[in-house]
Amino acid sequence: MRTYQEINDKISSGKAVVLTAAEISDYVDRHGAEKALAEVDVVTTATFGPMCSSGCFLNFGQCVPKIRITDCTIDGVMAYSGLAAVDAYLGATQLRVNAPANLVFPGDFSFGGGHVIEKLVAGEMVEIIATSYGTQEYPRRELRTEVSIRDLNQAIMVNPRNCYQNYNVAVNGSGKRLYTYLGQLEPDLQNASYCSAGQLSPLLNDPWYETIGIGTAIWLAGARGHVHAEGTQHCPTCQRSENGVPMEGAGTLGLTADMKKMRAKYVRGCSFRGYGVSLALGVGIPIPLLNAAILKNVCVRDREIFAPVIDYSLDYPMKTGKVLGHVNYEQLKSGQIEVFGKKVETSALSSYSLALEIAEILKEEIRSGAFFLSAPLQRLPLEQSMKPFPVREKTI
Repeated sequence: MRTYQEINDKISSGKAVVLTAAEISDYVDRHGAEKALAEVDVVTTATFGPMCSSGCFLNFGQCVPKIRITDCTIDGVMAYSGLAAVDAYLGATQLRVNAPANLVFPGDFSFGGGHVIEKLVAGEMVEIIATSYGTQEYPRRELRTEVSIRDLNQAIMVNPRNCYQNYNVAVNGSGKRLYTYLGQLEPDLQNASYCSAGQLSPLLNDPWYETIGIGTAIWLAGARGHVHAEGTQHCPTCQRSENGVPMEGAGTLGLTADMKKMRAKYVRGCSFRGYGVSLALGVGIPIPLLNAAILKNVCVRDREIFAPVIDYSLDYPMKTGKVLGHVNYEQLKSGQIEVFGKKVETSALSSYSLALEIAEILKEEIRSGAFFLSAPLQRLPLEQSMKPFPVREKTI
């Protein structure tokens, strides 16, 4: 047994022993669980992939004369301005104003909110066009200018839903090609797409949210941030394996950090043909080895983590609940799975190599005393189901 304070004291003195989630299982195999628990203080987890429910709050500061922004575009992408005078929220999946979208199907979706966020983090200039109805204390009605992130008072990434605990394996059982947020799916089960770092992914290493909760310190695209809330669609009441690991989406995290401290490599705008735009992010989360149960959880391997295979031609859009089967991440990463006796090629939308790179970076930051752990202020819900969107006839 050890405490957060004891671990942080070891980090401060440069004596903390840190391994990645990819290393800890082999370490336990070689040295045994008892010795590993006595020697290792922290295990780093990580993931890198598209996280659609992401965005940022921006404060532009005031011009002369002052303006109360009511409509705002950034490089042609609408930012929500129903806030205070010069605050705005830019969503990752927002399209450019008058973008053709899927008018000619499949649309290219070459630029959107995620790409603007990428440009901001990279230090590039973006064009702001703002309008207002004008008031006595905010008389200006129009503004057109260029800014970089250095000009902004604040640029704070605040993401409602990141780091799905597990996720679907998408296939296409129809006779025509599908364009989805998991990429292009060829007809008649020709390919399968998934999006998870598997054994390296944060919440798969903490299946019951014992160390990852509200207030937990995280590494978000190079910046120290924290979990600000349970993620939207957090649904821990689900089917789980004997080891407690979810066999479907389950938990999610709301994450936040200062964009001015982020690294451009780990913030990338995405375009999905026929679907839309998004933002790929790198996230790292340290797990303190407080006890033997936590050590056991972080030793989970790809072959012990199962994901549901879902037909995106019918069962996903119609919400039938039908699952074609379950496959483990060792099978997925091999490049081929079997569905109804047919061999199906797999591809990952997420990057395991970048996830591993992030886990290593976070490991070195902790070992060097640059990153300290924080105990969660509140545990994530352990029992919670997903409510449907009610579609009701309006009554008078």
